[in-house]
Amino acid sequence: MVFSSISFLYYFLPVVLLFYFIVPFKSKNLVLLVSSLIFYFCGEPVYLFLMLAVSLSGYLHGLWINRAKNGRYAKISLISSVFSCVAPLLVFKYADFVSENINRLFGLNIPMLNLALPVGISFYTFQILSYILDVYMGNANVQRSFIDFAAYVSLFPQLIAGPIVRYTTVERELSERTHSLKEMALGINRFIIGLSKKVLIANTLGDFGKIIAGLENKTVFGFWLAAIIFTLQIYYDFSGYSDMAVGLGRIFGFHFPENFNYPFISASITEFWRRWHISLGTWFRDYVYIPLGGNRKGTLIWLRNIFIVWLLTGFWHGAEWNFILWGLYFAVFLSLEKLLFLDLLEKTPRLLRHAYTLFIIIISFALFNGDGMNECIHNIKGMFGMLNVPFSNAEILYYFKSCIVTLLVAVVGSTPLPKTFIKKLKEYGTMGSILEIAEPVTQALMLILVTAYLIDGSFNPFLYFRF
Repeated sequence: MVFSSISFLYYFLPVVLLFYFIVPFKSKNLVLLVSSLIFYFCGEPVYLFLMLAVSLSGYLHGLWINRAKNGRYAKISLISSVFSCVAPLLVFKYADFVSENINRLFGLNIPMLNLALPVGISFYTFQILSYILDVYMGNANVQRSFIDFAAYVSLFPQLIAGPIVRYTTVERELSERTHSLKEMALGINRFIIGLSKKVLIANTLGDFGKIIAGLENKTVFGFWLAAIIFTLQIYYDFSGYSDMAVGLGRIFGFHFPENFNYPFISASITEFWRRWHISLGTWFRDYVYIPLGGNRKGTLIWLRNIFIVWLLTGFWHGAEWNFILWGLYFAVFLSLEKLLFLDLLEKTPRLLRHAYTLFIIIISFALFNGDGMNECIHNIKGMFGMLNVPFSNAEILYYFKSCIVTLLVAVVGSTPLPKTFIKKLKEYGTMGSILEIAEPVTQALMLILVTAYLIDGSFNPFLYFRF
């Protein structure tokens, strides 16, 4: 089940809200847990038991860590906790990758497991890890209620594709949170915005991207157009999901962290990664980069730490060499910026800095989007005219004209301009009153339009489900 589906919007969610708001507060987490398990069961019936097993292990290990803290078995409890949490992720996501590369390197024939990747395993694994590590370091109190802990791990608004919600973020709200009509209205507004971004923009971009990538007569312009479309598509797809997750969280009384902050307005790669997939970046910063020493132990150790973090960041996204290379690609530019030309960038006109950043980002997502290294190399060669293909032709110009309006909407929508414009209008008395009426009407119309698109029956999975 996905948020952008008729079954979720008009069957599952209304029933969950009904039960959630009629039960007393002490039963609300149980309602969330049961509904989250049903939500996951609808998409991954078998792997529901895996998630429950990992949750139970995390819960019991948290109790063990808390009891063994500062004792002789403290590190043993931590090692056991981390291993039991990460082991399923390693088996399901990386075992075949390791076996395949060992077979190629040594001419062996280790059999492949061919296991389907459980949806959301990368996200809920990191959430349990954050709990384990924070309890060990004394940053969080141990959770003694399994229902509350399992509700945190399986919370359906952010279970499938994040944002990665740390236990410390919702620790208090698991036991005491407030509900109000204002919070519900804000949550509904945020949810509809995210739903519209996913269905109306990301899905439309995805349709154009498939057509352009599938053209037989390749062109340099076509390779660039496909890369630009995918860059915008993955932003609207993932940020749309995050908006929906944050909105649903507000409805249920939780305040999830923001995951995107207009990343395409960045003027450096350093700034881009402060704005893109924020919850993942801060997770690696706090649980890997800083414990390794950060930038406090000299330049060589600092560079080592950057490359370790970005190797893991790339590998977290998928068990393919192109994801690893994608992570290391950013490690190189982040290192170069910090060591050599961040000061120079700050003295360069913002427009040029912005162009440099977008250029690096678009190439990175061409690398990210490929199905294996061969396709990635092929696409990047095509972008730089190394495939002996023409720059353009009538066919690609036709499709460019067909998608230009969608591209313009996507580009403008990825900046703060619409939000700033509406904010300015609200400052005028009469216009502000009109907008107060217009906003809910607009939201209702957007929901109707989204519903029409969904009834049409187009396939619309979230791109980040595969990570």
